[in-house]
Amino acid sequence: MIRRVRRKTNPVKEKPNVRSLETKEIAKEGIESTVIEDVCTVEEEHGADWIAIPDDTLVGIFGLLNYRDRASLASVCQTWRRLAASPCLWTSLDLRAHTMDAEMAVSLASRCKDLTRLRFRGAGPANAIIGLKAAGLRDLSGDVCRDLSDATLSMIAARHECLESLQLGPDCERLTSDAIRVVAVCCPKLKRLRLSGLKEVDAEAIGWLVKMCPNLMELGFLDCLAVDEGALGSVSSLKFLSLAGCRNISWNVAAHALGKLQNLNALDVSRTEVTPGAVSRLLGVPQLKVLCALNCPILEDNSDAVSYSSKTKVLLARFTDVVKGLESLFPDFFSSEAQSSPGAEALLGSPSRQMWTVRSENKSLDLREWVEWVLSHALLRIAESNTPGLDNFWLKQGTAIMLSLLKSKQEDVQEKSATALAIFVVIDDENAAVDKARAEAVMHGGGIASLLQLAKSCREGVQAEAAKAIANLSVNTEVAKTVATEGGIRILAALAKSPNRWVAEEAAGGLWNLSVGEEHKGAIAEAGAIEALVELAFKWPSGGEGVLERAAGALANLAADDKCSMEVAVAGGVHALVMLARFCKHEGVQEQAARALANLAAHGDSNGNNAAVGKETGALEALVQLTCSSHEGVRQEAAGALWNLSFDDRNREAIAAAGGVEALVALAQSCSSGSQGLQERAAGALWGLSVSEANSIAIGREGGVAPLIALARSESEDVHETAAGALWNLAFNPGNALKIVEEEGVPALVHLCSSSHSKMARFMAALALAYMFDGRMDEVAAGAALCENNARGGGLDAARKLAMRNIDAFVQAFSDQPTLQAATVSWAPSCLSAVAESARIQEAGHLRCSGAEVGRFVTMLKNGSPVLRGCAAFALLQFTMPGGRHAMHHASLLQKAGAGRVLRGVAAAATAPLQAKVFSRIVMRNLELCPSDTLQSFL
Repeated sequence: MIRRVRRKTNPVKEKPNVRSLETKEIAKEGIESTVIEDVCTVEEEHGADWIAIPDDTLVGIFGLLNYRDRASLASVCQTWRRLAASPCLWTSLDLRAHTMDAEMAVSLASRCKDLTRLRFRGAGPANAIIGLKAAGLRDLSGDVCRDLSDATLSMIAARHECLESLQLGPDCERLTSDAIRVVAVCCPKLKRLRLSGLKEVDAEAIGWLVKMCPNLMELGFLDCLAVDEGALGSVSSLKFLSLAGCRNISWNVAAHALGKLQNLNALDVSRTEVTPGAVSRLLGVPQLKVLCALNCPILEDNSDAVSYSSKTKVLLARFTDVVKGLESLFPDFFSSEAQSSPGAEALLGSPSRQMWTVRSENKSLDLREWVEWVLSHALLRIAESNTPGLDNFWLKQGTAIMLSLLKSKQEDVQEKSATALAIFVVIDDENAAVDKARAEAVMHGGGIASLLQLAKSCREGVQAEAAKAIANLSVNTEVAKTVATEGGIRILAALAKSPNRWVAEEAAGGLWNLSVGEEHKGAIAEAGAIEALVELAFKWPSGGEGVLERAAGALANLAADDKCSMEVAVAGGVHALVMLARFCKHEGVQEQAARALANLAAHGDSNGNNAAVGKETGALEALVQLTCSSHEGVRQEAAGALWNLSFDDRNREAIAAAGGVEALVALAQSCSSGSQGLQERAAGALWGLSVSEANSIAIGREGGVAPLIALARSESEDVHETAAGALWNLAFNPGNALKIVEEEGVPALVHLCSSSHSKMARFMAALALAYMFDGRMDEVAAGAALCENNARGGGLDAARKLAMRNIDAFVQAFSDQPTLQAATVSWAPSCLSAVAESARIQEAGHLRCSGAEVGRFVTMLKNGSPVLRGCAAFALLQFTMPGGRHAMHHASLLQKAGAGRVLRGVAAAATAPLQAKVFSRIVMRNLELCPSDTLQSFL
């Protein structure tokens, strides 16, 4: 006997620290609203002579695309290749998604003559920067610079003397003051320097900056262990200074030194131990307009001690009205007119527009840009710290500020704000839980539309962070509906096809979360996302664990739907998921791949996916191997997949041949301290395998009886129900039945039969006891002494009496005596129907019996025990009830077993138990209702 359980879609376990397309696809999916759309429309409506388009027009079109798309168009013809390589199109380059090496730098060098802005990630690409030969480079920004050394930075500075802006971080722990001195000497045009995570910035390094960089207007030393605060007073050219996160500053000394800076307009001391006295003194400096002091514990605990004139100064702190302060500085800061859509930005200037705009010789830095950058950085770090007690700040001020920053013209600010939104809604990484109020505040503030607009940008960094925010927010069901309504599914489906792994990863994460909702699965399939998700498994077979886990997770959710499961199989999903299960060593990927295969295999009666998974080379062997994983989630999902796959006869035997019996018995033995989900699936997989007599014997031989009895004692209904099913199958074999008695399984089954809240658990426990004491076990027990641990129970006879008493009580519990008596008087169909409905166990209709099992129940109808006859008739009633999934199958088996004569005999016997008489008559009626050839044999 086996029941296959279709696995429901599970909540996503994503950890939300969580992170182009061919031109025709861009137009189709709405990835970028640019001139390309108009060109494609003209081509479709009137036909276009691309050869006749002037070169300068083509260069203008190319300027609206990112470098990936330009590279794709360059392969069309020689003319386009020449135009796409025009240096004017390569003034900006974002290589964060690539591992740039010397060879790649050399290949790009010919195009980078006019390169002015470059973004990179990691120390490896930093070493290759000089190979670009971009002598005119002005803006350089590096992420993840933990391994960046003084030597590498010195070499970069020496080759790029035109640098005006340098930003490196976070965690530049290997950089020292020596590197700052070299930068100062080699880059005299430097206007902005932002360094994060240095261990020390000494007075000599600051002195060299003062001496060699007369145009230095912005300085940022963030999260540095030590900064010589006194020396900062000598940087007279400074307009903007950030010391955010620097914990070892003497603020009395700093306030005195900074008060000397005649040009200092704005100061950031967020996340520091700044005192109220120092803040009051700094706000007393005439030229200082803005002081940002977010998340400063000492200041916040003593906010009443801060004195300043709010008419001339703006203090941005958690205890002040930040929104009002920003509006006083920039009246349009929170207005919708201030936002600049990606499409509009593209028409005003190409995506290669510099992050830090140089507007004129007289105004190279802008207060608003600095405030936006400081706020985005501060809010991101506060969100990352997940400091408790900030709900009021986030809901009243923080959310509105972040949503406004999404509309900034600075790419870096947009990215950080989107990342902050993605992180601040998450309150439990482990269970992927989001704060309902925060998520819906973003939604009601128009944040979903803004994030989707950014996701359509041609800038891949912005795309990735916007998709990440959408993904995390979509854990909330109301937000997910808004994302779907505003076209987010189609946008994410298009981004999942991105050649940028980070973009594809976050888009797949968004589809994973959205696919939790049943109402979104059809739209995801219609958007072409299934093909994109399957393709991701082949695009990054190694090194892309994040994208693979999210893609497999989304496919797992989609595979839970019958129609989508077919589309996953048609798209090649079975092969892709099996490859991940076989060859990927990342536990998150293994878990989601196994879950996806489990859901694909859960539709065996409506499509061929169950058999298809079993036929895929190495699939069953891989799943068996995964049950031995050290990761509980992997073991659980692999066992779940084997459970569903065992519904297919061929798969069942193939699983056993692949070592599945031994592996699953070992899993059942070791999972007593595991989760209920793991215990349920371990017992369920053994239940599925035990349908085969040979497997049942093997399970008993390998020691599977004892752990199943232990699981049958579980308080969890799901666990003890599946364990009861497995023991029922095992009890069919007399040798296993004796093992169950010896391992004290009778008391466990009796407890289930009498006390479980699950009708199915009670039913299957009763049937297991009936198998054990219908006489077949006696032959095995006759030559074997029961174990000593059963002696105190009074031996086999005592166990039999206990079992019979509880089987009878179980059947009586489903039998209303007045209704039974009324049925025996007239045998009217209405009376029989009333008895049948009161006795029916709905879930039993999902159970499927073999011919041997049906034959055993028919034989049991002739047993000398009235209790067993009543139990057998009750079981056959359940298996033949109209509407049951396998009622026709059981009717056919009853015909082959010659049950008609036996049923009629029991129904007519004067000495038969009342339950057996009535239930047998109902079984006969059920068989008569079957529209099959079986009818004649029962007439």
